[in-house]
This record gives sequence, C-alpha cells and structure tokens, in this order.
Amino acid sequence: MEYLKADSAQVPVLGFGTYKLTGDQCARAVEEALSIGYRHLDTAEMYKNEEAVASAVRSAGLDRRELFITTKVWMDNLSPDGLRRSLAGSLERLDTDYVDLWLIHWPNPSFPLGDTLATMRKLAEEGKVKLLGVSNFPSALFREAASMAPIVCNQVEYHPYLSQRQVLAAAREHGAFVTAYAPIGRGKVLDDHLLQEIGTRHQKTPVQVTLRWLIQQGDVAAIPKTSRPERMQESIDIFDFALTAEEMKRIDSLARGERLIDSMSGLPWDED
Repeated sequence: MEYLKADSAQVPVLGFGTYKLTGDQCARAVEEALSIGYRHLDTAEMYKNEEAVASAVRSAGLDRRELFITTKVWMDNLSPDGLRRSLAGSLERLDTDYVDLWLIHWPNPSFPLGDTLATMRKLAEEGKVKLLGVSNFPSALFREAASMAPIVCNQVEYHPYLSQRQVLAAAREHGAFVTAYAPIGRGKVLDDHLLQEIGTRHQKTPVQVTLRWLIQQGDVAAIPKTSRPERMQESIDIFDFALTAEEMKRIDSLARGERLIDSMSGLPWDED
C-alpha cells in the first residue's frame, strides 16, 4: 500500500467504497476487503450502511488504529445542531470514538458555510474527528472552505473521462488531496482500447491501469467499489508497476468532460 500524508495522518491511497452496499452484503464485502488488505473504508450516513461497516470491522478483529474510516454528513444536516446529531449518530453506528475523516457530502447554499465549518472544527477539537474534508465541491467553493478551516480532502467524481484539473489545482494549492469516486467510470474503462493496450504492456487490466493512473498523480486517492472478491483483489494489485510519463499523458488525453453524477447542490460544476 502507498500513503498520502494529511497533517499527521497517513491515508491509504486506495480505499474501499461502500456506496449502494447495505446490510449483510455490505458487511460481507467489507470483511472480505479487510482480509485482502484494504485499510481505508469509505461510508456515509446517507448510505445507511455504517452499522454493517462496523460489524465487518468487529469481525475482522483489527486494531482501530490500523484503519482509516471516512464518513460524511448529509447536506440537510449542516446546521450546528444537525452536525452534532449527525456525527453522534455516525459514531454510534460505526461503533467508534472517532472518525478519521469527516466530509460534507454535498454543499448546500441554504446553510452558511462558515457556520458549518466552525462547528465541524469544534467537533474535531473535541477529538471526535481527526481530519475534515468536503465532497462534490467545485474548485472556487473548495478554496472558500479551505480558507475557513483545515480542509484536507475534496472527494469528487474522477476518472479518465473527466479531468478535474481545476479541482486538483485548488486542492494542491491548500496542501489537500482529492479522493476519486466512480474511479473506473462505472465500468466504462473496461472497453477502452487505450487502457487495454497499456494494460497488455504491463500485464494489467484496464481497471488496474486506471487506478494506477489516479494514484500515480500524487495527491489523489481512489475508492473503487465492488462486492466481488476477485474485483477487490484486482483493484488492490496496483503497487507492483508504474506507468511511464508518456502513458500518463495518453490517459490524460481521454478526458472529454463526461460526468456520470448529477449535481445535488444546484451549484455549477467546473468546466473540465
């Protein structure tokens, strides 16, 4: 595993995403991921699977300090009272005293960002949160947030068909990293001839090439999601090869501004 540094924390660059995994299926998938070697888990109160994630962690018997757990507060809960209730609920469901990274799931113009971040900072000072971040923030709004609080992460849709260059630039300006969700474009990379060609050269699959391209950029983590153990193993087997500078540029050239996730905030995305 490779790691990103965020303040004093070491963040595994490859995490296990749990979106749309619930109940026993989620618990089994997370337990399998942990057995394979994943130590970065991504969940959210909106996913309604935090209890299942906690069940898998208990079954795995790992020391809590070995894990990096991210969860997110839903966009309707960004008032001071809502934030406190949300975090208390997440901590209870996750069966933990703290979360490693707590994100605003989506921006919501109905709540003053400064008030939201001030409360999040207070909760972090109380030891309930190690690191603060955001998700689905356009670059200008990320800069605004980072000027108000020690934001270390912006989690966004990011894959070869969406460059996110403005989001990446904003994160780097503030010493933050980007976490890529939907990193394989909801399976679109599987049929991509360029990724197949590069994969053949390295004896790797298009998925592995894509994930390597993401993390090799530096300041980027990825959270692929699957319930299939063979896919989990495929995704984590990306630390025994490197792409050349030319290959990185060729993959960069695939960007075509293709977004797969609609905005829930009403705010415009960056033009990429």
